[in-house]
Amino acid sequence: MQETFELKAEARTDTGKGASRRLRRVNSVPGIIYGGNEDPQMITLPHNELAHHLENEAFYSHILSMSVDGKAEKVVLRDLQRHPYKAIILHADFMRIDEKAKLKMNVPLHFINESTSLGVKAGGLVSHLSTDVEISCLAKDLPEYLEVDVAELNIGDSIHLSQITLPKGVEIVALSHGADHDLAIVSIHKARGVAEEDEESAEGEATESAEGDESAE
Repeated sequence: MQETFELKAEARTDTGKGASRRLRRVNSVPGIIYGGNEDPQMITLPHNELAHHLENEAFYSHILSMSVDGKAEKVVLRDLQRHPYKAIILHADFMRIDEKAKLKMNVPLHFINESTSLGVKAGGLVSHLSTDVEISCLAKDLPEYLEVDVAELNIGDSIHLSQITLPKGVEIVALSHGADHDLAIVSIHKARGVAEEDEESAEGEATESAEGDESAE
């Protein structure tokens, strides 16, 4: 079952750095809603409420229900500015959803069956080359995440973007740019210690073979 996120915001008319600083002092976050057939709207949101939602991974790739002074809108989070070292949200950008138009969003990749994959059982290590991917779809088809099954992945193997199983109506943006953009997203490689042991074993065998040849002469 998908998560449901509801946000309550207030419209604001004061803008500028001074206004934003005043809002942050009262534990509010300045933000903006834009897109659709309406003008951009400046808003404020309760800092703690927004911070709580941001702890949930699904919040970043989900259709959000935003109530601004009692008027409900469907939006997605487009940009977020955080303080460089304090746990403070400085600004948030939201985009209105057009139910009839495709939108582009980054959704997380969830890798499953890692511990039981063929490569891990053989002593390999999993490398995540991407943690999310940009997709294009209608709002009604937006997935919270995409699953990538690595069960059959062996040492030296990888999975590319084109191998992701996509829900109906969902496309990966990178693949629309051609085969050169079909990048690997996960691979399994030999653990360093195992690789070194294999190299030492091969070197030892080569040395023994050479010594045997010299003795034969």
